[in-house]
Amino acid sequence: MSSRRLGQSGRALSRRDFYNDPTAPRANNIVPAASAVVLNADDQILLIRRTDNGLWSIPGGTMEPGEDITSCCIREVEEETGFRINVFRLIGIYSDPSHVVAYDDGEVRQSFSICFSGSIVSGKLRTSSESSEVAFVPLADLDTYDIHSSIRLRIEDYLTNKTEPFIR
Repeated sequence: MSSRRLGQSGRALSRRDFYNDPTAPRANNIVPAASAVVLNADDQILLIRRTDNGLWSIPGGTMEPGEDITSCCIREVEEETGFRINVFRLIGIYSDPSHVVAYDDGEVRQSFSICFSGSIVSGKLRTSSESSEVAFVPLADLDTYDIHSSIRLRIEDYLTNKTEPFIR
């Protein structure tokens, strides 16, 4: 099941991320989510271009009733990229109230995302209704991709190789 947000008309909702922005709307909801930093054998990072805002991102999405957070992460990565992963390390918990996501239906979520690192177990690269492009990107090329600062932070945290998770 896709976590792509649909409005009452059944059309996909667009989103806008705010991070440390004094003009950001006030949050009116919190929804648990998971994401993953996944590298291939060539140390290229798996990225998606989101269909709801056009930005590049690590794969991830919201938790559904009846699943645990690692299952959410595995499901979301597979839905958005075509790859099934093994989750092997917690990178961090990201719940900074200065990061909010506004949807065009009036919902404004405070971010609450748990980010993992994972490795590909199976699958084949493909796009989805949530990802217009899926690519393995050399780490040296990340600066040339339009990635929201909140996602860049998660990637940077992963790259530190710190054994303890970040709590932000």
